[in-house]
Amino acid sequence: MYEYAIAWDWITFAVRWLHVITAIAWIGSSFYFVALDLGLKKHPALPPGAYGEEWQVHGGGFYHIQKYLVAPANMPNHLVWFKWESYVTWLSGFGMLCLVYYAGADLYMIDPAVLDVSKPVAIAISLCSIAGGWIMYDLICKSPFGNDNTRLMVALYFILVAVAWGYTHLFTGRAAFLHLGAFTATIMSANVFFIIIPNQKIVVADLIAGRTPDPKYGRIAKQRSTHNNYLTLPVLFLMLSNHYPLAFGTQFNWIIASLVFLMGVTIRHWFNARHADAGKPTWTWIVTVVLFIVIMWLSTVPKILTGEPVTKISAIQQPFIAAQDFPKVRDTVMGRCSMCHAKEPSWEGIIAPPKGVVFETDRDIAAHAREIYLQAGRSHAMPPANASHITDEERRLLVSWYESAVKGEKTQ
Repeated sequence: MYEYAIAWDWITFAVRWLHVITAIAWIGSSFYFVALDLGLKKHPALPPGAYGEEWQVHGGGFYHIQKYLVAPANMPNHLVWFKWESYVTWLSGFGMLCLVYYAGADLYMIDPAVLDVSKPVAIAISLCSIAGGWIMYDLICKSPFGNDNTRLMVALYFILVAVAWGYTHLFTGRAAFLHLGAFTATIMSANVFFIIIPNQKIVVADLIAGRTPDPKYGRIAKQRSTHNNYLTLPVLFLMLSNHYPLAFGTQFNWIIASLVFLMGVTIRHWFNARHADAGKPTWTWIVTVVLFIVIMWLSTVPKILTGEPVTKISAIQQPFIAAQDFPKVRDTVMGRCSMCHAKEPSWEGIIAPPKGVVFETDRDIAAHAREIYLQAGRSHAMPPANASHITDEERRLLVSWYESAVKGEKTQ
């Protein structure tokens, strides 16, 4: 059974790799087309029906690109659709959510000091909130309220603030940020799947049939594409945040997340303005830096979101504490790891426990038994560069302790 932990870790790595690859492809194509669209040039010599064109150079060649708001006189036989990048990014991201957070809900999602629920309930809350977020967003966009783009985006921002606050009152800080990212990424990918691509297909079908397409389909797709453009950078921040406890593990983490969404808007506005030859809005960078300084200040508040240490020991953790060699394991972990993995690390240069992992109680060690086994037992990833001089004998002890506990045996 302990080999299962190794296989599971590799599967998680493979899905994460796929997620990163497809996310790069989706974000890259999205940013490229936004820049291309904003940079199109108009002149009288354009072919009939052409809206604008752009000359670009890359890889030793020149590219001549023309945009048609409707379609050229003759529809091409081969039409490339940019959609699978979005779909696979979401699917692989949901796979990561299942592999890491749903499978390890008792460790990564549930904090009894925030909301003491069972794993099935926590997973149900997660799924319903993500699905419900898309439904709510879509209904608002389709309502008369969504006809004013500025009013709509302001309202959506305050909804995201409320969702950020809500998640921090349901899950651990780490899971709250991840879920806020999944909530937003689901809206983005659903925009592509349910709105942008279907609308484009309607337009193409009308053109092939000789009908004049209704311009509303292009207008709706453009609105959703704009939302995706401004949401991309905050989603990236939220997905990376699980490596930075100062972002997710402090008292005002929901405010930090809210400010990150504003930073995404200011950064994208600068690039959009530059691509559209609309000047250089330097003020956006000033605002971005100020917002980031405020975020750093908020992260220094000493009160930890999860409150007092949780002493409740789950049935999954009990075998690791009951193992005969656990006292030796505790001494090893405390002696070799706790200088960094403590609420107040003593190792110079480390001001917060890496990834928010703390080893100060028996429950802390048991809760992270699999990570200890993989990081310090089966591999030499921890401590980094063996800074605390953990011995080979101590690594063998960690391996023996974990494998025996998993098999239900007493260590000797």
